[in-house]
Amino acid sequence: MSTTAKEYVTGLIARARAAQEKIEFADQKSIDDIVGRIARAGTTEAFAKKIAELAVKESSMGRVDSKYGKMITKVKGTYRDLKNEKTVGIIEKDEKKGLVKFAKPVGVVGALIPVTNCEATPFCKALSAIKTRNAIIMAPHPRAAQTGKLAADRMRSVLARHGWPEDLVIVMEEISIEGSQELMAQCDLILATGGPGMVKAAYSSGKPALGVGAGNAVTIVDDTVDLDDVADKIMRSKTFDWATSCSTENSCLAQDVIYDDFKSALERAGAYLVPSAEKDLLQNALWPDGVHLNRDIVAQHPSKIAEIAGIDLPEGRTFFVVEESGIGKDYPFTGEKLSVVMALYKWSDFDRAIGMVDEITGFSGAGHSCGIHTTDEAKALKLAERVRISRIMVNQPQCLANSGAWTNGMPMTLSLGCGTWGNNSTSDNIDWSKLLNTTWVSWPIPSTLPTDEDLFPGDILSEDWDTPTG
Repeated sequence: MSTTAKEYVTGLIARARAAQEKIEFADQKSIDDIVGRIARAGTTEAFAKKIAELAVKESSMGRVDSKYGKMITKVKGTYRDLKNEKTVGIIEKDEKKGLVKFAKPVGVVGALIPVTNCEATPFCKALSAIKTRNAIIMAPHPRAAQTGKLAADRMRSVLARHGWPEDLVIVMEEISIEGSQELMAQCDLILATGGPGMVKAAYSSGKPALGVGAGNAVTIVDDTVDLDDVADKIMRSKTFDWATSCSTENSCLAQDVIYDDFKSALERAGAYLVPSAEKDLLQNALWPDGVHLNRDIVAQHPSKIAEIAGIDLPEGRTFFVVEESGIGKDYPFTGEKLSVVMALYKWSDFDRAIGMVDEITGFSGAGHSCGIHTTDEAKALKLAERVRISRIMVNQPQCLANSGAWTNGMPMTLSLGCGTWGNNSTSDNIDWSKLLNTTWVSWPIPSTLPTDEDLFPGDILSEDWDTPTG
């Protein structure tokens, strides 16, 4: 590690710590006021459009309208979720148990910002950090450095205008792998949103980390639903920001009795059903070396993917559907594609469909997300009981729902934990509540020691536990 990178990050940490110390004992009203002003500044129509346009221009990924939508939905939604939450002083009191809990900041948060969501992620993470009286240092992806700076400058200007320390929000302008590693080593808590390698580095840094896993969302479609409605939801999710989201449908499992009708519905929604003769062309475009995803196809317009693949894409087709039967390393379309490409499978037995969800996500995207389109509530609950998945969306477009939406109760975020299935420390939607330390205060209470008769059921109490059994 170069001395230059270390010294640079050490200087940033010192600035952030000095700023955080100034607000460590700020009152709730003041905190709520400045957080509201930052949220508003990030979601004005003019600014949201400006940062969306810059993000697309700089990263060469995604769609301006979708990135604008993320600014309006995710930033406002993050603020809505935390607006009335108490993060200062006593946040919990249980007189019966003699317990009081105080909220405390964690200090300096180091936030790794992915190129795929470079516009809204800085605001969502900074709002959560300041709401909990922390400072934040953000490390943007090199392909989105100016977008990260625009976001940070906007927030810093709000802080300065209202007499708050600007260095509560800092963006790294000297971007390097060494610098990001040093940030993770020196900060107090890491918010790691990005690829598996980066998340692994965060967990290996020696500092507490909230990392997310890879996405490879699967959705099930049965014979109880309106197929055109489902196809429209999948299209809207699949084409949102040209599939930058790790939550978009990568595979769809359709029941055999509606399989052909569903393919027709997908076509009516804008899908290009890839002929068997073109499947290898598309596969080679996505994985030129047979292993690694081609960066040139990530979050690109379907016409660009078609051009790279050598496919003549008919006008009006907005996403690709590839029929697949196998799962695993010999079937690349099983995995995450970060593009407007979806694999389509057939199932006849619902238990088998559940097994396929675990097999597909076990290959790629363990623990992240899945969905189901059905009017049979029992199926949705059975799926939830059985699969090793952190969040299941019922009758919803995946990428527009599982990180929070105006039409569901999921916490708004752009960071989705995948639990131990995905080698993450949490399976939650990562929000402001994860950026708090707490101090417990305990007073003595009358003894709560129970008798054995009160504690154990009769059959356990009467069993002979001391005589050896064969």
